[in-house]
Amino acid sequence: VSTQSTWVSLWGHQLFTPYSILYLVFVILLMVTACITVSLTYLQLSMENHQWWWLSLVSGGATSFFIYAYCFYFLYSESKMSGFMQVSYYFGYMLLICYALFLMLGTVGFFSSLVFVKQIYRSIKCD
Repeated sequence: VSTQSTWVSLWGHQLFTPYSILYLVFVILLMVTACITVSLTYLQLSMENHQWWWLSLVSGGATSFFIYAYCFYFLYSESKMSGFMQVSYYFGYMLLICYALFLMLGTVGFFSSLVFVKQIYRSIKCD
């Protein structure tokens, strides 16, 4: 699913019909976020840095920064928006959407890392 077609349907008032494909891509995004965050947490723990909490939140939610950067590209290359009110409305709502996405993906990353850390420390045997 192209990001451009999603943005056109959201801001250009056109219909986007393949919602099942969009849902599938969303599920894949959640799985990839969990896997990447667990991998980064493992790297951080292997370097004996045991303060993994904030890194798991930020690495999980980092996708929202790229989406907000894409908002600038979409505004200047694809859309026909002009005027202060229209542009401020666009950036305001996209900031809220990206913040919600940051919190959602950060939560997925944090809880997947938490499950991973509990699992690996549960298997350690101290004699």
